[in-house]
Amino acid sequence: MFRSSFTLIAMAVSCASMANEVSQSESNTSEIEQIIVSGSRVFESIDEVPASITVITQKQIEDHLKVNPELQNLLAQIVPGLAPDTGSSSNTGQGLRGRAPLVMIDGVPQSTPLRNGSLGIRTLDASAIARIEVIKGATSIYGNGASGGIINYITKQAQADGQVEGEVSLSSRFSAVKLAESGGARISAAINGRADKFSYLATIGYEENGVQRDAEGDILGLQYGLSDAVTENYFTKLGYDFDEDKQLQFSYNYYSSQQKTDLGDVFGNINSGEKSYAQHVAPELQKKGKPQGPAGNENITLKYTDYAVFTNTQLTLDAYMQDIENIFFFSPNLANPEAGFTGGQSVIVSEKQGARATFNTAIDFDNVAATLIYGIDALNDVTSQPMVDGRIWVPEMDMQSLAGYLQTKWVIADDLVLKAGVRQESIDIEVEDYTTLKLCRSADQCSVPMSVKGDTINYDAATFNFAIKYNGYEQFSPFASYSQGSDVSDIGRLLRTATVKDIGLIQTDASITDNYEVGFNSQLENLRFEFALFKSTSELGTSSVFNEKTGVYEPVRAPQRIWGYEALVDYKLSQTLDLRATYSFVEGKNTANNTYLGGRQIAPPKFTASLNWQANDTLSMALNWLYVGDRKRFEMNDKNQYVADQGPIDSYNVLSASASYQLSHNFNTYMGIENLLNNNYYPARAQAYAYGGYNVKGLGRTITLGVKYSF
Repeated sequence: MFRSSFTLIAMAVSCASMANEVSQSESNTSEIEQIIVSGSRVFESIDEVPASITVITQKQIEDHLKVNPELQNLLAQIVPGLAPDTGSSSNTGQGLRGRAPLVMIDGVPQSTPLRNGSLGIRTLDASAIARIEVIKGATSIYGNGASGGIINYITKQAQADGQVEGEVSLSSRFSAVKLAESGGARISAAINGRADKFSYLATIGYEENGVQRDAEGDILGLQYGLSDAVTENYFTKLGYDFDEDKQLQFSYNYYSSQQKTDLGDVFGNINSGEKSYAQHVAPELQKKGKPQGPAGNENITLKYTDYAVFTNTQLTLDAYMQDIENIFFFSPNLANPEAGFTGGQSVIVSEKQGARATFNTAIDFDNVAATLIYGIDALNDVTSQPMVDGRIWVPEMDMQSLAGYLQTKWVIADDLVLKAGVRQESIDIEVEDYTTLKLCRSADQCSVPMSVKGDTINYDAATFNFAIKYNGYEQFSPFASYSQGSDVSDIGRLLRTATVKDIGLIQTDASITDNYEVGFNSQLENLRFEFALFKSTSELGTSSVFNEKTGVYEPVRAPQRIWGYEALVDYKLSQTLDLRATYSFVEGKNTANNTYLGGRQIAPPKFTASLNWQANDTLSMALNWLYVGDRKRFEMNDKNQYVADQGPIDSYNVLSASASYQLSHNFNTYMGIENLLNNNYYPARAQAYAYGGYNVKGLGRTITLGVKYSF
């Protein structure tokens, strides 16, 4: 079963031996501008990556925390190609170039692709992050789940040398439209230091939200809502240097974010233009079930690095464990009156254990610098989606994955960069016999239970990538790339809606995504310009269609084509004033019947602009603008209703501002105002989704006040 993977691994190891013989010179990695790591799993200069990349710096993260602490909001503002913020705890509908990204912490996957609940972006507090790297487009370097690209949170490292350093930040966030009950509190703290060969870092983030209000002063709807949410994050990283070449590092992350509220929803309707909102209600009408959100997700990683395991070769070994429990909201659509269930609440439970070995070999020829990156990945992922009440909606899926890969980079005459790589992956997913649930939206609209014979699903796929970039001129540095990603679709969605008696008859085939991209970068004195055109195709994309008889949204497997373009302008107006603007357009179709894809995958056009002013050594100010354009591709059905994710999207604007003042060497105070003009709008997802409870308006004018102490 894994023979092809081991063949590639053997080939990679032989390359290491060849590299060891070809070159005996030592590489000087200190001369490399180490900006980006996630694209090829090792440090490399961003100028040598022939693809569209967005790197969000620690300063950008800290500046955004003055306005909004949510990572979805930060990513939507800065990353071209990422869909607008959903304004909720869920990132469903917030795809990257029309496809789901793989979210990682230091290269360890956080998403649950076997049953994608779209909760991966909220897995770490922003205060623990040193930078965020976003690679757009399918990639084979990380395997399953990366058909849309990668969002990699790079955590902070210990910086202090012989002394203790740290910081404490306190802030409050509240509605400027209606103050009552909206006040929240947030504290974050970090400490790091080094004692001889031992280094340590620890961060804590704790936040209690008040109610969140829209521009009319009403409390936002509770479905995936953040009102009354309590968020906790505890992160630690310990390191030990055996010598200058060998390091051992241990990290632990705990993240919990649950909505603990006594409110109840008043559901509106997208077709009648009525918004959903929350209000105080009698106990029997309050939000039922357990608090929704991640219920204490944990990650443990052990990493060993040897910078000189062979001549010119670096070795990285890491092992990780992960325990995820994401609780969803109580839904009456998960009812079964015959069995006594008035509704239901599901939980995605996922346990991962993985190990990886990565080799990085540098070879110097005449006028050519070559890098070989190769290794193996092994992963066991056990995921299911039971109900809180004990029913099983998605049976346990036990995935065993083994992959080998080889990635090469060739820098010719310092200016021409060539990349080529291959990944061979073998996946087995074992599913026992199970029975689908009978679920009723109403007395006469119920699904039909189906007893399904289980089996082991096998996947074997080889994916390839090739890219070229020319850096001869700063004024025009073009690139082109082709990359593939192998994606095991959201198997859980397919299993829970099965209409056949044998798992072998369910269309669970993996899909190969082909990604094509051309673009260029330009540096003209104080102006930087980036532009990219892209297209991706998949043999078997997954969308949904509503079955009027059963009340179930059934997955549809069909070929898809997605295309678009992105642009970025970064202009230094003066020594103290910077302007950054982005624009992205993405569109997509089901090519089998030439119909447009819905809002779950395709976002409307997006324009963002940021103006940053460093007035003096103590005062800085920023103004951020988000514009989301129209997208109206669908007509109402014969009942004069929009269905699924096909609602029309009207344009809207959101303007935010922030200011920071350095009181002293140790104290900094700041203020942020989100939705400065108190625009009354629905976010893009709220307009596109006809599913019940999603039509929640955007956050009204909201103020953040805070102070930070550093030592």
